[in-house]
Amino acid sequence: MTVREFRGMNPATGEALEPAYPVTDAVALDAIVQAASDAARSYGESTGAVRSEFLTAAAANLEALGDDIVARAMLETALPEARLRGELARTANQLRLFARVAAEGSWVEARLDSPDAARTPPKPDLRSMRVPLGPVVVFGASNFPLAFSVAGGDTASALAAGCPVVVKAHPAHPGTSALAAQALSDAARDSGLPSGVFGIVYDDGHDAGLTLTRHPLVQAVAFTGSRAGGLALLRAAQERPVPVPVYAEMSSVNPVVFTSAGIERGGAGLAAALATSISGSGGQLCTQPGLLFVPSGEAGDAFLNATAAQLDSTPACTLLTGGIQAAFNQGTSGVRAHSGVRAITTGTPSDTGATAQLYSVAARDFTPALESEVFGPVSLAVRYDDVAEVTALMRGLEGQLTATLHAAPDELPALADLLAALQDRAGRVLFGGFPTGVEVGHATVHGGPYPATTVGAGTSVGTHAITRFTRLLAYQNFPDAALPPALQAANPLGLLRLIDGDWSQRQRPD
Repeated sequence: MTVREFRGMNPATGEALEPAYPVTDAVALDAIVQAASDAARSYGESTGAVRSEFLTAAAANLEALGDDIVARAMLETALPEARLRGELARTANQLRLFARVAAEGSWVEARLDSPDAARTPPKPDLRSMRVPLGPVVVFGASNFPLAFSVAGGDTASALAAGCPVVVKAHPAHPGTSALAAQALSDAARDSGLPSGVFGIVYDDGHDAGLTLTRHPLVQAVAFTGSRAGGLALLRAAQERPVPVPVYAEMSSVNPVVFTSAGIERGGAGLAAALATSISGSGGQLCTQPGLLFVPSGEAGDAFLNATAAQLDSTPACTLLTGGIQAAFNQGTSGVRAHSGVRAITTGTPSDTGATAQLYSVAARDFTPALESEVFGPVSLAVRYDDVAEVTALMRGLEGQLTATLHAAPDELPALADLLAALQDRAGRVLFGGFPTGVEVGHATVHGGPYPATTVGAGTSVGTHAITRFTRLLAYQNFPDAALPPALQAANPLGLLRLIDGDWSQRQRPD
């Protein structure tokens, strides 16, 4: 039997990279998912300390392989070394953050309602907590070969929740994926966990991903990528006899609104900071500001011209894949062809690289066709005469990951309607600054209304991401000894718990 193979490609040279990676066939794929299912109960019942040890070991393994991982990722993505080393550090830190969350344990949201036999009708003893869903499929992302891929945030949060993970490696960086998978597999083995706790599947197309999503043993899917890809997985999951959640982060143009006072407040460095946010990492960031609202007049003209000058001095970049390059060329051609759009940058579009581009259009000429994301270093400035125009346009935008306002603090009361529109459209609203650069923390929200994500109530970054891979389970009138430790009366884990409506921190007994 012939095994089909594929190779990673160097996007800068078009060179096929060695070695070849075998496509995971249907039999092997089923065995990987079955192993994850077999491991689900024991891993789901493991202690937070066990999961913490596993995730901490994975972080250390990732760092130990760091030089090899960065070297391979540079070949497969054409991203610069400094960016990839930063991403490697973020990925390791993310694993350690979820290790701490798993060990601490209060994320289970334990709630206890005391019984009252004298009440009419009698009140039962009710206790609830979050429990893991079971096997989770995680899709590696093209633009973050580490932080949103094999060992990234989706994987870390699912493993912290007690869910085995099967990763569908991104076909653009199989070598990077294999090294990260080694770090996780070795950590699972050394932590005494069953091999099914982590598995990886390789494919150069879409078949394996759809097969994983449709597999009856898979309980949830996490995806970062294109809208077309996310919606295809969502349809596949919804068409199953038993549908499962798909947490897909898809498209966002991340509108940034500037007032005249906001431009003045930003000073001379504002244009340079905007240009960096537009063009950093080749504009291939899910929070890249693709849509700008800039007031008409001399101040707005000067600001955009200064931004364009910064972008014109930025070297053309190699995009992650040939497909992304083709989509970028097609998307920017569509922007240029739109009535009323004019170019502010002077760079010439290229078929072999991406030149940073900035365009403008009057608010009256803006149409929904100009709202579509163009993945890469390009932004469109919408010139407005009155902030009411921006508020009306904002209310008509699709859901976004982020929305940003540059204004003077004393303008905020008069901008209440605009702020309400920004809050309605986005998962993270910024006052000043730019949305690129997502902090990984406890208060982080990296999600947003559809179609930024398929589930606007969730986040794919930050510790709250763990709840996506859980469900609520209540126990009624169980003997105390038969309850999970998180719900036992003595609170042996020392968790923060909601007891009869009051949050209470009960320490472990001596």
